[in-house]
Amino acid sequence: MPLIEGTDIFVIKIVVKPINNIKVYLDADDGFPISKSTGINKKLRRQIDEDALFPEGDYSLEVSSPGIDEPLVFQRQYLKNIGRKIEVTCNDGSVIEGTLTAVTEESITVDVLVNPKKKELTPTTTAFSDISKCVIQISF
Repeated sequence: MPLIEGTDIFVIKIVVKPINNIKVYLDADDGFPISKSTGINKKLRRQIDEDALFPEGDYSLEVSSPGIDEPLVFQRQYLKNIGRKIEVTCNDGSVIEGTLTAVTEESITVDVLVNPKKKELTPTTTAFSDISKCVIQISF
């Protein structure tokens, strides 16, 4: 996406609904504040209008970060969330909950609490290819 080339911003997904509703989900290595979202929205809207992609002008455009409840998709997202609590659902249906402690090209490592009384942690490494879904857990 030319509007974000040369920045730390990357595309998570783009959804276009039949009613010409365009949703662009972006993230950034150093966070994605609303000011970045607003700036990209304006530039993207201008580009859509200049290219006459919707000649009648009947479209809506939303640019935002994916939100805390959306699954992590890319390694870059895992990297920026090291130290946070996550829930990993594996392809075999098993679930791993714990603190994300490491990320490599092929896998993640999660410290799983195995004995709450003694606060014993067991590092569990899971290959990206074995992950069905991974979401950040909000701690209060």
